[in-house]
Amino acid sequence: MGTLSCCLLLAMALLGPRAAAARKCDLQGQWRNEMGSNMTLSALDAAGTFSGSYHTAVAATNKQIVVSPLQGAQQHPGAKGQPTFGFTVQWQFSDSTTAFVGQCFMDRRGKETLETTWLLREEVPSRRDTWKATR
Repeated sequence: MGTLSCCLLLAMALLGPRAAAARKCDLQGQWRNEMGSNMTLSALDAAGTFSGSYHTAVAATNKQIVVSPLQGAQQHPGAKGQPTFGFTVQWQFSDSTTAFVGQCFMDRRGKETLETTWLLREEVPSRRDTWKATR
């Protein structure tokens, strides 16, 4: 029995990195960024769309920051292990919307990381002010 369990443990150890590499990023769940913002994403539906909420830790406003809804989509759900995605957040405490695009990466140990880029558009009084409306 000792030999069998030793071989089983060795086989599990040898298959571990491959199993982690074969796993796919799963966007569903809770995420936290380096600035302290929190995001919760629902499970993907068959079309690859998802919803959730975003609580930012950083905002240029005097208003109270509150949790805001988000809607998004993942490219080719289930096809590849490190998918691209995009989502928008409709801020509930300001007259602005942010669009995020990114990709989910998984390291050898199975740790998932989202790398994103964002654009925030705030409402301005006229087209003349449009140059300062996007960050």
